[in-house]
Parts: sequence; structure tokens; C-alpha cells
Amino acid sequence: MSTATPNQIPAPRPPSLGSLISLMRLNKPVGIWLVFYPAAWAVVLASPAAPSPMLLLQMLVGAVLMRSAGCIINDIADRKFDREVARTRMRPLASGALSVRSALILLLVCLSASLALCFSLPHPRDALMLALGVLPLVALYPFMKRITWWPQLFLGLVFNSAVLFGWQQASGGGLPLEALILYAACAFWTLGYDTIYAVQDSADDARIGVKSTARRMGRHTHVLVLAAYALATALLALLMVRWQVGDRAVLAVIAFAVHTLWQWRSLRAAGEDAREHAGRWFSSNATLGLIVFVLLMSDRYSV
Repeated sequence: MSTATPNQIPAPRPPSLGSLISLMRLNKPVGIWLVFYPAAWAVVLASPAAPSPMLLLQMLVGAVLMRSAGCIINDIADRKFDREVARTRMRPLASGALSVRSALILLLVCLSASLALCFSLPHPRDALMLALGVLPLVALYPFMKRITWWPQLFLGLVFNSAVLFGWQQASGGGLPLEALILYAACAFWTLGYDTIYAVQDSADDARIGVKSTARRMGRHTHVLVLAAYALATALLALLMVRWQVGDRAVLAVIAFAVHTLWQWRSLRAAGEDAREHAGRWFSSNATLGLIVFVLLMSDRYSV
């Protein structure tokens, strides 16, 4: 007769391909696109000539590797919390489908591959120096929800370091003020969409003591989202003015403003039902990233 208690976590099994994919969130690629597209925008804007397809591909590979590494670090740190949240309790580490040792090995593989990628970039020394500054922030992110109400803002600073890599490698190693404006715009974009994402878990987070901007703002969450998206739009507009882009790049800013306004209006109108739809609004930002990328590319190739 089994003596296991109802809440006992089963002993980890040998890692399966499915559990490794789930740990890296490769089955949920929205996060990959949300890392990649800001980097791609930076490459398109900063390139002195036509954007390099190889550099764009390297940015995509980097987005996959670093987003995966971030997810692994997050799941190792949060595995006990994840067991208490309906949306996350079946994650591999929380459910016992994967051991922490296996997760650490996979993390080492991702970081090693990221290091190799840095050496393949046009300016590897600059990439390595930037990576050394970013990696500690990636490791710290999971603990922000324990000590501050603003982990979504911290995530914006971490996630969008990809902008700095993209601009640096496309421009020849420099990071002018325009690169920092794009970085700040994307950080506020992340603050907005990740606050919407956090709405899904606000009830569970309150029960287990996890902090978020959604919990901090409560029924005024839509106000913070509007402010974040408005700042992101204003900074993008400022960048386009300073960078003297064409009409299609301006249209990209308009598309960004319209889409984020739709998200805000939907969130405000949903009221108490927002939790049921927050995941869909969050995921729509990947489509927004693609729209902006296509418009920026078409601007570069317009006659």
C-alpha cells in the first residue's frame, strides 16, 4: 500500500524531451518573439545599409537561448511557489517531472551556447562585455517578486537588453542616445504587457505572498498599463523624429499606439473578467512586434 501523502511531490523521473521543451518554454514561443522583435527593430534602425539577415538570425538564436535560460532560472527559484498557482503547478520542476540537477545541466548548455554565439557576432568583445553586465540581472529577476511590487519593470530592463545587443552589433559597437531611447520604450512596453500577464495570477499571488504590479494597482491596473504604453509610444515617436525615418516607420509607431490602446480599452472594459482574457491580450504583443518589424523593414527598402 502506498504511503504517499496527497501533497507529496513525486520523485523526479529521467528527463524526457517534452519536459525539457516545457522547461525552456519552447512550446510557448510568445516570450521568444517578445525578446527577438525589439532586437530586430534595433538591427533594422541601426544598420548603415540593408539589415544583415545573418545578424537577424543570430538575434533570434540569442533570443531562444537567453529566454530559455531565464525560464530555467525562474523555475528553479520559483518551483515551490509554482506548485501553489493553478497556471504553473504542472511545470516540470513544480510537478516533479524534472529534477533541479537536470535543469541546472540544461541551463549550463544554454549559457554555453550563448557564449559561443557571442563569439560569432560581428563585434564579439563588445557582446561579451554587455553579456557580463546583463547575466546577473537575469539571475536576479526571479527574486524581484519577493522584494518589490515592480518585478514587471525589472523584467523590462532585463528582457530588452536584446535591444542593446542588436543596436551594438548592427552599428559597429556603439550605443548612442537613440539606442537608449529604444531600450526605454521597449522596457515600458514590457511593463505594460507583463502587468496584463500578471493579472492572470493575481488571486493566487495574493494568497502565497508574491508581489506584482497587477496586485499593487488592483482595480487601477488599467491606469498603469495606459501610462506604460503611452510612455512607450512617446519614446518610439521621439526616436523616429531623431532618427529621421520614412513614412512607413512612422506608420509603425501609429500601429503600436493603436494596438496598445486596444489592449488598454479591453482591459478596462473587462473589469473583474480581465483574468480570463489577459493571456490573449498578452500574446497579441508578439503580433504587434511582427507588425512593427515588417513596417520598419519596408521603410528601409522603400524607394
